[in-house]
Amino acid sequence: MGSGETSPTMTKVHRSLLARLGPAPVPAVVLDTPVGFQENADDVTARAVAYFRDSVGQELGVATYRSAEEADPVDYETALARLREARYVFAGPGSPTYALQQWQGTQVPDVLRDKLRHGGCVTFASAAAVTLGRWSVPVYEIYKVGQAPHWLDGLDLLAEAELCAAVIPHYDNAEGGTHDTRYCYLGERRLSLMEKQLTGNEFVLGVDEHTACIIDLDADTAAITGHGTVTLRRRGESTQLPAGITVPLQQWREGAEHTGPAAATLVSDAPRASRSEAEARPGAEREATGAMPASGESPFMAGVQRCQQQFDEALSSGDARAALKAVLELEDLMVAWSHDSFGTDEPDRARAALRAMVTRLGETAEGGLRDPREVVAPFVDALLEARERARSEERFDDADAIRNRLVDAGVEVQDRPDGTGWEVGELT
Repeated sequence: MGSGETSPTMTKVHRSLLARLGPAPVPAVVLDTPVGFQENADDVTARAVAYFRDSVGQELGVATYRSAEEADPVDYETALARLREARYVFAGPGSPTYALQQWQGTQVPDVLRDKLRHGGCVTFASAAAVTLGRWSVPVYEIYKVGQAPHWLDGLDLLAEAELCAAVIPHYDNAEGGTHDTRYCYLGERRLSLMEKQLTGNEFVLGVDEHTACIIDLDADTAAITGHGTVTLRRRGESTQLPAGITVPLQQWREGAEHTGPAAATLVSDAPRASRSEAEARPGAEREATGAMPASGESPFMAGVQRCQQQFDEALSSGDARAALKAVLELEDLMVAWSHDSFGTDEPDRARAALRAMVTRLGETAEGGLRDPREVVAPFVDALLEARERARSEERFDDADAIRNRLVDAGVEVQDRPDGTGWEVGELT
C-alpha cells in the first residue's frame, strides 16, 4: 500500500485479503518495528489496532519488536511466535532504514518468507513497503539528512514472486508544493541518479498514495486497487497501471508490461462503487470519500473541501437543514479517518474547517437564514393593496395610517411613478 493503510480508502482491501485467508477470526498481527524508534510508538500501534477492530472488523494482535538492542530473548521469541501464528501480518509507518537495521540478523525476514510460501498474507504499507524489494530507499537519510542518493539492501520478499524490484510508496506525493516530492520524497533528479546504480532487469515498483498493489503468488498476478495507479519504471521509462486491473506477473519479469488496447492480458476488476453509492454508506462503512482527488490533494482533504462546498451552497440558498447536514458529514468524515497515521497537518485543517462552519451557522442563526422580505411579503402586499384601495377611494387618512404602521414595523414604502414598491429595513 502506498499510504492510507489505516484510512477508509484501504478498509475494503484489508477486508478482502482477510476473507481469502479462511473463516473469521483470522490470526492477524501488526509488526511494530518500523515505528519502534518513535516516542509515540504506543499510540501509533494502538490506532492501528483500533482501526482494524472498528473499521475492518478484525481483532489485531501486536508482534512487538522495536529494538534489537533493547529486546531480551523472551521479547524476541515472543515476537517471532506471534508472527508465526498469524496468517495476516501488517506493518506501516515509521522508518524503513530503522526497520531493516532491527531485522538484520534476525529470523523476522525468514518468518515472513515462510508465511508467503505456506499460506498467509504480508501487507506492508508506507515505510514498511519500502523494505519489501531487493533494494530499499533510505528516505529520511536522503530527504532530511542530505546523504547522497543510494540504495540499501531490502528484505527482498518480492523474490518470492520472482521479481527483482525496489518498492517506492507515496509515489505521487505532492506535499512539496514548490519542490518535487514524488517518489517517496526523492523527486525526479535523485531517483534518476539512483536508477543509474541499478543493473540488469531491475525495476522500480511505484505505488501511489491511497493505492494498493496486491501480488497473488498462487495466481501469479498483480491487482491494482484504490485511488491512484501503480507505476513500473525501468531506466527512466514508466508504465502506469490504473486501478481496477489485474496483470500477469510474467509481463513484469520480461519487462513487457503495457496497458494499451493491445494488452489483451489485462483483466478488468468489478466496477467500483460510484460516488453516490459510496456516500450512501454510513460513517466507517465508507470505503470511498467522493470524487477522485485532484493532483496533490489527499482523499481526506477532498472530502473536507466537498463538505465545505456543500455548506457554502446551503447557506447561500438559505437551506439550514442542508447546512447542518454538511457539518455532520464533516464530523463523520473526521471520525472515519481518526485512525489514520497522518503525516501532515490535515486533521488540524479539518478541525478548523469544522469550527468555522459551526461558527458561521451560529452567526447566521442570529439573523435568520430566510430573507426577511420573503417572510413578510404576503402581509405587506395585502396591506399595500388595502392602502391603494383607500387612496383610490380618497380615504387618504386611512392610506396614511397604513403607510405609517408599515414604516413603524420597519417596512419602507416607496411610491414611484411606475407603482408602489417596498424594502425591509430593521423589522420591529
